[in-house]
Amino acid sequence: MMEFTAILEKFDSNLWGYHICVPEAVANHFLEQNVRRVVCSLNGVLSFQCALMPKGDGVWFINLNKQIRDQLGLKTGMTVAAHLTPDDSPYGLPMPEELEELLQQDEAGNRLFHELTPGKQRNLLYIAGSPKKSDTRLKRAIIVLEHLKNNQGKINFKQLYEDLKEGV
Repeated sequence: MMEFTAILEKFDSNLWGYHICVPEAVANHFLEQNVRRVVCSLNGVLSFQCALMPKGDGVWFINLNKQIRDQLGLKTGMTVAAHLTPDDSPYGLPMPEELEELLQQDEAGNRLFHELTPGKQRNLLYIAGSPKKSDTRLKRAIIVLEHLKNNQGKINFKQLYEDLKEGV
């Protein structure tokens, strides 16, 4: 467990947006243990799973999306209190119940999902798990698994997003 304070900053980039920099000593504490996936708690209010991302020159950061910033009322330049612990979850994101149930029932889908890289698994977990309604999560989980099976375990994100638009 490591604690620090940081200032919300914004990259001048189309790739990355808002972030907080992680002090070198804190980043090194995790990196020396070969840990890049962490659970970040901000201001003692909100916890989320994330990754320590390299900024360059030995500097590491954590992305803060709009939902997180809005929940905490954060604006550029504001200071946040951060608390990091290693993320020892199997996927680095929560497994939606709906997808978990489908994986238990669909042997081929389960095999293809688990053959994906951890990062691609997290992409699909995010896609399937982000809707608030259970029926929407279930529809997305079905589309994700059908996409994997139709593409021999490969993800064509452009096609997947088209499938999601049509199916949900």
